[in-house]
Amino acid sequence: MRFLLALFLLSQSLFSQELNCRININYSAIPSPNKEMFNSMRQSIYEFINNTNWTNDLFENEERIECTILIRIDQQLSTDEFSGSISVQSSRPIFKTLYNSPLLNIFDDQFRFKYVEFETLEFNENTHLSNLTSVLAYYAYLIIGMDYDTFSLNGGDKYFLKAQKIISNAQNDNNATGWKSFEGLDNRYWLVENLLSPDFEKVRAFYYNYHREGLDNFTEKPDMTRETVAQSIIALRDAWNQRQRGYLFTILFDTKTDEIVNIFSEGNLMQADELVNLLNQMEPTKSDKWQKILSNE
Repeated sequence: MRFLLALFLLSQSLFSQELNCRININYSAIPSPNKEMFNSMRQSIYEFINNTNWTNDLFENEERIECTILIRIDQQLSTDEFSGSISVQSSRPIFKTLYNSPLLNIFDDQFRFKYVEFETLEFNENTHLSNLTSVLAYYAYLIIGMDYDTFSLNGGDKYFLKAQKIISNAQNDNNATGWKSFEGLDNRYWLVENLLSPDFEKVRAFYYNYHREGLDNFTEKPDMTRETVAQSIIALRDAWNQRQRGYLFTILFDTKTDEIVNIFSEGNLMQADELVNLLNQMEPTKSDKWQKILSNE
């Protein structure tokens, strides 16, 4: 009996889901809200994200990807229809540290969906059943793909392709926005297009070199790691020159700016001037922060 119990617990540990996702619903903009319904919404989304097997890979509980989804309800259009925004953050642990490095920081303000209280949330990767589950599944695959990209070169391809299929399935939903190429340059369509485009191969390589070849070695070789991280950023130059108006660059700097500055807060960096000049070209709105890299020399 003890052997069977141990085997059961082991199997539960190995087949636990990929995501450890915190879910928050902000409905403060709704007058006289049905709080029980919004609490039910939060619980349904929590269970959908965290209890779905998004991959065929084995994850132990401590290996689950840390992430947060915040849904802000701006309007209740009908009894079961809502519009607002969804924010998504994720991170991955750095080897031999207690630090988690941010991977995604996305604000998506094109979020309209239906939710019926107590109705099970269903998703099918071959068809568009509802905008709510399609958006949630899209971001689940994006979170996983970005995480995998930091552990192996282009490791997230499989999951970005799944996100691309969700986009394709959603094209005929006229009540949903954010899925189509003509709805703006900073939306779900363009983010996956960037991730799968040859124009952004060096951005994908950046995520691997920066994290696996760089930050994972920081504890043992901090000075060498700073040089590796600097080189991974400088290597973005070609991709930037190829397509400067890429949503992937916006996501990268919205997520990584403070961390990049903190990495160079101590120690010496041989190519500091070159690095800061490039950062100012790629993200001039953060020039005050980039200047701190030079002041730390």
